[in-house]
Amino acid sequence: MTYHRQNPRVLIVTPEVTYLPNGMGNLANNLAAKAGGLADVSAALISTLFDEGADVHVALPDYRAIFRDNLDPVLRKEIKTIRESMPDERIHLAEDRAFFYKRQVYSSYSDKNIKVALAFQREVINNIIPRVKPDLIHCNDWMTGLIPAVTRQMGIPSLFTIHNIHTVMALLSYVEDVGIDAASFWSYLFFERIPFNYEYARGNVPVDFLTSGVFAAHFVNTVSHTFLQEVIRGQHVFVQEPLRRELANKWNAGCAVGILNAPDPSFNPSTDKDLSYQYGPENCVEGKMKNKKSLQERLGLIRDDKAPLLFWPSRLDQLQKGCQLLAEILYAVLSRYWNRNLEIVFVANGDFQVYFKEIVQFHNLHDRVAICDFDESLSRLAYGASDFVLMPSLFEPCGLPQMIGPIYGSLPIANDTGGIHDTVVHMDADKDRGNGFLFNVYDPNGFFWAINEAMLFYELPREVRERHIKRIMTESVDVFSHAVTAKHYIDLYEKMLQRPLIKDEETS
Repeated sequence: MTYHRQNPRVLIVTPEVTYLPNGMGNLANNLAAKAGGLADVSAALISTLFDEGADVHVALPDYRAIFRDNLDPVLRKEIKTIRESMPDERIHLAEDRAFFYKRQVYSSYSDKNIKVALAFQREVINNIIPRVKPDLIHCNDWMTGLIPAVTRQMGIPSLFTIHNIHTVMALLSYVEDVGIDAASFWSYLFFERIPFNYEYARGNVPVDFLTSGVFAAHFVNTVSHTFLQEVIRGQHVFVQEPLRRELANKWNAGCAVGILNAPDPSFNPSTDKDLSYQYGPENCVEGKMKNKKSLQERLGLIRDDKAPLLFWPSRLDQLQKGCQLLAEILYAVLSRYWNRNLEIVFVANGDFQVYFKEIVQFHNLHDRVAICDFDESLSRLAYGASDFVLMPSLFEPCGLPQMIGPIYGSLPIANDTGGIHDTVVHMDADKDRGNGFLFNVYDPNGFFWAINEAMLFYELPREVRERHIKRIMTESVDVFSHAVTAKHYIDLYEKMLQRPLIKDEETS
């Protein structure tokens, strides 16, 4: 059944969200469950749509243990009464014991994640969709991967967004055991092998959740246009062939796009309370020097506000983030710019952290290299203090540090891949263009070359460098914003609906 109304209703289905607009209900401020960037993107999109006047609803699991931590005693006591007395709220919490007592969105055990995902989707399919009666459903990642097949069967357009290339598989018999009537939409699912018939598929051929979402959805998007193209071309060996093929099919049919994420609006050096000194484009050099002094003092580094400071903001994962490239050239980089007191600050967790600590210990570099576990406040100060952000990623589905850095006047030194390619332009100071330094050969020498390019920029006269940083900060605030991201999603929604998403009050 398809529902039609003058102002189309959009249901966003997401397993995680950071915040919700106040006007969406009494509990909006108290619902936050985050495991990664999906939570921030979901929150920003929902809020922007709501502020624009769209009829937007959101479905997410009722993580009671997580949500209750955010409730004051009065709301905690009255939570049941509040929910029952607000039937017209736009927040729809899926109810199931599978996620009532979870303290984090995802478990380290795949079977528990599958159980939670199926319970969530069962409630969305059986209760929330019939109650909301949406005109369009927007699903996110593998935990919502079965829902597009249901929307096909119901005749409701669906958008499926891939934030992370991760999937799970389960038999239809298991899917049905949790209360999902898969027999009614099984032909729209993607199976590990082509099934002979429903009866055979039910107990013998696993369903691929992520690929099912791509296969069944009317439109698909990744969070970077270039990453989408890389996947379609088969550039990344970790992307399984069925998913690559289905994304290619969607692209060839004109039903796949890339829409970049954007940093949270709180990443703003003029208002960021974690900085020792707040600043904007007009006083960027002075502001960064003051924050640099503060960071150096806090971490025990050489106190030199003119020292070039490089910041590593991403998890220390050698499979994706390229930390092994830096490990191979770390001492050489420091040696080359020893007289300039070049410093490197890590604010990141990860298995590779121990190797950097061994290098620092072996060469006695404690006053030039600081290795810290991730801390949100320290990370923000490092953005404000640093001159460059290091991102030698092998692949990047989107990436946010290369967008956050320029907002703070910290320019990325990065591999030209995926979302980095879409957001970073190699610096050409003579032509007043560019916002970072890119290398195209993925090896230590390529990375070293980009660092040297960055240092050539750093050696420019202060007034020249300040002019470029001011330009980059100003441009970045305008380009890397949730308003821009939401506009792309609104355009896509309207293309799918073939009518405006937001009613024009003057013509209504």
